[in-house]
Amino acid sequence: MHNQQVEAGAEPTIDAPVAAVRPLPPVLPGLALSIVLAVVATVVGRRVPVVGPAVVAIVLGVLVRALLDPGSWASPGIAFSSRKLLQLAIVLLGTGLSLGTVVSVGVGSLPVMLVTLAAALGGGRLVGRALGIEAPLRTLLAVGTGICGASAIAAVASVVEAEAVDVAYAISTIFVFNVAAVLLFPPLGHMLALGPHAFGLWAGTAVNDTSSVVAAGYAYSHAAGDYAVVVKLTRTLMIVPIVIALSVLGRRAAAAAEPARPRGWTRLVPLFLVGFVVAAAANSAGLVDAAARSDLSTVALFLVAVALAAVGLSAQPARIRAAGFRPLLLGAALWAAVASTSLAVQAVTAVL
Repeated sequence: MHNQQVEAGAEPTIDAPVAAVRPLPPVLPGLALSIVLAVVATVVGRRVPVVGPAVVAIVLGVLVRALLDPGSWASPGIAFSSRKLLQLAIVLLGTGLSLGTVVSVGVGSLPVMLVTLAAALGGGRLVGRALGIEAPLRTLLAVGTGICGASAIAAVASVVEAEAVDVAYAISTIFVFNVAAVLLFPPLGHMLALGPHAFGLWAGTAVNDTSSVVAAGYAYSHAAGDYAVVVKLTRTLMIVPIVIALSVLGRRAAAAAEPARPRGWTRLVPLFLVGFVVAAAANSAGLVDAAARSDLSTVALFLVAVALAAVGLSAQPARIRAAGFRPLLLGAALWAAVASTSLAVQAVTAVL
């Protein structure tokens, strides 16, 4: 009987313990690497508060990517950290704001927001043509600079029929100026003696990607970071009319109708933005006490450091080199135009 069991079915019992060992979740290695860098950035940032954990985190990420080049084993966790954890952090930051503040800041920033968006779109058309850059790529760069970086590029890519290489070039170019903004905006803000609201409005309207807005804002001050996040999320809503307008101009009726569908709506209006507003509403209703707000703020700022470390780890120098100098030149021109326009409109409206 024993021999029959061995011959007929004993062998699977030998492999059973091996089969019971579950592989690690694919996001864990990259997530762990991002967390380690965030811990180091937090320690360094507290010792050098003028720089702050956010800036240190993104710089560490870029350095680790350049020196060690994490392989595909880290990619899922890096992508998860740079997107999902950043979105969660923004929702948690909403618990520190009132809904009235969100509405007033959003409405108050509209003049600056609309003028800077016009500068980005107009500059993209004129300068892009002068540089001989094809329409899809210059549109992606203009929208990415004027609205919200990679998210806007992804939303607009299908509407303007951009090739995958155009999307890669645009995102890589935007990434360069995201890092530059994180490093340059805080010291420039101090040099210009900008108050927290002025700097938050400048960062929220003139920095490309949400992650970089968060980094630059909170590196300047907590109040500037809160203000910049609200301005940035209001600016993100501009994706909807821009995508619809580009769809109509391109005579793509099917694409123009897509935002009305539930699937298209969730693409164009990110759910984390809705979560941010709900969190602010909960705080306004008195559902979040002072101790909870403090704890949630601490958690949120650490998640920001994790996300920004992952953003740095996402740097792809090869793509940037492959794009050549012209997209970088256009990106630099648009970035300078939006940054200077934001400050100019603030100065004019302050006088008026």
